[in-house]
Amino acid sequence: MGKKANNPVKSIVTTFNIVQALRRLDGAGVTELATELDLPKSSVYNYLSTLEQEEYVVKRDGKYHLGLRFLDLGRYVRERDELYETARPELESIAAETDELVNLLVEEHGQGVYVCRVRGDQAVNVAASTGHRVSLHNTGLGKAILAYLPEERVDEILDEHGMEAATPHSITDREELKRELDRIREEEVAYDREERIDGLCCVAVPILDPDDRPIGSLSVAGPTSRMKRDRLETRLPELLASAANVIELNLTYS
Repeated sequence: MGKKANNPVKSIVTTFNIVQALRRLDGAGVTELATELDLPKSSVYNYLSTLEQEEYVVKRDGKYHLGLRFLDLGRYVRERDELYETARPELESIAAETDELVNLLVEEHGQGVYVCRVRGDQAVNVAASTGHRVSLHNTGLGKAILAYLPEERVDEILDEHGMEAATPHSITDREELKRELDRIREEEVAYDREERIDGLCCVAVPILDPDDRPIGSLSVAGPTSRMKRDRLETRLPELLASAANVIELNLTYS
């Protein structure tokens, strides 16, 4: 959840609760949705009818689903993002060179959001797509961003979102995480060694503005069998650092 509004409009909150529930349930009928959200069926029907009228939901076989109008909004948001437009050619180049999955992540409301993902010829198929949100503390991409945020902001994020363990390798102790962030700032590279997904390793670097504030992060992810020491700790960090430098320069001077 984002920053709390001083006077939230209840109907808008309900609308987005319905939208999120439709996504979570992969479509639902009025009764199922009313039960899920503990709302009167008549109210849920009115909301859904209005969303259908405005073409944000569609009804198929007695169930309501999110409509393609959301896809158009997502495309608009991404394509107006200067970072996406600047970074995508670098992601494509890295994916072609490594044959792995290459990712671009930004922080929004204390979570990581995948802005772009490019798959090389041997890339693993992980359950996360563009727009997917992840915790920052258990991903290489997220830690690369956290390392360059002010400590008070890091604490705010951890207070709000916690440090849930996604795998047995996840860091769940705040002080251990902060020691890791110190190392990342010193070495300018972050790692995810099966911390979010078992069997998957990731190496990531930050993308910084001229004042060393994080704009986003860039990573290569692959199975542990292909992410051996020299590749993981030398070749891929050098490749990512070079790409991040190009992105930073283009964002600053273009």
